[in-house]
Amino acid sequence: VQLQASGGGSVQAGGSLRLSCVASGRVFSLNVMSWHRQTPGKQRELVAAIGSSGSTNYRDSVKGRFTISRDNAKNTVYLQMNSLKPEDTAVYFCNVNNGLGSYWGQGTLVTVSS
Repeated sequence: VQLQASGGGSVQAGGSLRLSCVASGRVFSLNVMSWHRQTPGKQRELVAAIGSSGSTNYRDSVKGRFTISRDNAKNTVYLQMNSLKPEDTAVYFCNVNNGLGSYWGQGTLVTVSS
């Protein structure tokens, strides 16, 4: 499975970005799709996840600002990020599980300036 993430960029605080991640290859049945982020010197952390049924969960710091969604027909997961804060600055990675393994995208940089 290959993952291609896109949508990162630089915005001012309060702005919005939408990340996309497309899965290709031996996709089979995608189970949990998720977004994680990492800053230098820190561990990668879960931002949001969505199950095959559409159930979602978010880390507390992004609740009410970020929305994760998926399009199963397109094997794509999205992360709509609103009201961005400087502390959201990180490299964002998508991850998918298909029952055979866990796969990571290459990461996309999000920079939020104050």
